Amino acid sequence: MPDAAPRRPWLVLAICCMSLLIVSLDNTILNVALPAIQRDLHTSVSGLQWTVDAYTLVLASLLMLSGSTADRVGRRRVFQIGLVVFTAASLLCSLAPGLGWLVVARMLQAVGGSMLNPVAMSIISNTFTDSRQRARAIGVWSGVVGISMAAGPIVGGALVESAGWRAVFWINVPIGLAALFLTRRYVPESRAPRPRRVDPVGQVLVIVLLTTLTYAIIESPERGWTSPLVIGCAAAALGALLGLLWYEPRRTDPLIELRFFRSAPFAGATVIAVAAFASLGGFLFVSSLYLQNVRGLTPLHAGLFMLPMAVMALLTAPVSGRMVASRGPRVPLLLAGAALCASAVLQALTYSDHLPTAVLVVAYLLFGTGFGLVNAPITNTAVSGMPRSQAGVAAAVASTSRQIGQSLGVAVVGALMAGGAYAHTAAFTDAGRTAWWIIAGCGAAVLVTGTLTSGRWARETALRTAERLAAEETPETPETPGTPEAPGTRETKETVNT
Repeated sequence: MPDAAPRRPWLVLAICCMSLLIVSLDNTILNVALPAIQRDLHTSVSGLQWTVDAYTLVLASLLMLSGSTADRVGRRRVFQIGLVVFTAASLLCSLAPGLGWLVVARMLQAVGGSMLNPVAMSIISNTFTDSRQRARAIGVWSGVVGISMAAGPIVGGALVESAGWRAVFWINVPIGLAALFLTRRYVPESRAPRPRRVDPVGQVLVIVLLTTLTYAIIESPERGWTSPLVIGCAAAALGALLGLLWYEPRRTDPLIELRFFRSAPFAGATVIAVAAFASLGGFLFVSSLYLQNVRGLTPLHAGLFMLPMAVMALLTAPVSGRMVASRGPRVPLLLAGAALCASAVLQALTYSDHLPTAVLVVAYLLFGTGFGLVNAPITNTAVSGMPRSQAGVAAAVASTSRQIGQSLGVAVVGALMAGGAYAHTAAFTDAGRTAWWIIAGCGAAVLVTGTLTSGRWARETALRTAERLAAEETPETPETPGTPEAPGTRETKETVNT
């Protein structure tokens, strides 16, 4: 159905949002289930970290490959494969007999997940060709994250209490099957006019970088920073990073398009994504353990405690989309950074095993406000001003930054909490205060980076980068039916200014 996108753009958006819902819902539900998994599978805090980070690491490693592959072989085709793999892997997660099997199933789940969000974002970018409509669509897209955050803790808590932690993976199956049916029926196929070649060296370097860095952080509390294995992993991560910086600019079709980072807003959005999602990963990890292991709440009550955060994220996400569409990303970024930082500072200053409920609710409200505001400017900056033929790659960089941030947040905060998780509550709360100061630093990074990369100078660098990229496209080669042609300089200027 090649004409589906022009006639039904909002239906296409709704279908794409279903994929975001199952991926985001899976994450928030899992965090509520962590204490139950810890008890049932008799695992340590590092085991819980790997349950979360095995997914985010594989996802971050494959997002850019999936985005460029979708641009090359067909976005709808890759999107459907991702739905099948993610849904089947979710079922395997629910059947895992032990921690090792669960981690492997989570990795398979991530393989499917890598084909969903960046590809869906590319489909949306090619469906909504008007820059203001695209910004509104991205606001709706970001609102789905808020919906998942609002529903996830409560649904997860209810499922854990009624049917056990394995039930949190069942919910992905019907949503995934429905999204697969609707995609086959209503989403048009599209691909880039010039296929990008596979970059196996870059892919291996990215996997080595993310895996060894995260392993060094997670295992350092148990093995020690002077352990030969930890030092070796840190050295391998540094070597992989230097290898990427040297090798990628020399390829015609690199896995990581470093030219995008000549745009200050794009580079800033990448940093902001890492910082914001590191704060989210740390927030969910430490809050779930605190509410259930320290305050003794049931999974459902813990989910209800986190509801204020989730509701504010749900309410502010579409507002942020409208603000980006009408006034640009600067205001929502500054408000987001200030709210995230204030939430974490409040908890760092007042954290205890008997923290007043009113203080906890205010901190959660602030965090939800900040996180709800930050998503739309990140996504809009990532795809705006870039040729639509590279929309999959640009969106994948933004999505990768989010997953890297969440992996690092869980790794760092989990490493801090490992020592106090089984000790007296005083040890836990002492480690928690340090964790909240780190999360406050992430909020401050959002505030400072948003200020520096959203002014006139930054917009000029984005315009120059967009013009260079557009000039290197092949305008006489149209995209496949159902996909608009790559934008020219005039539309690029309008998009960057938006």
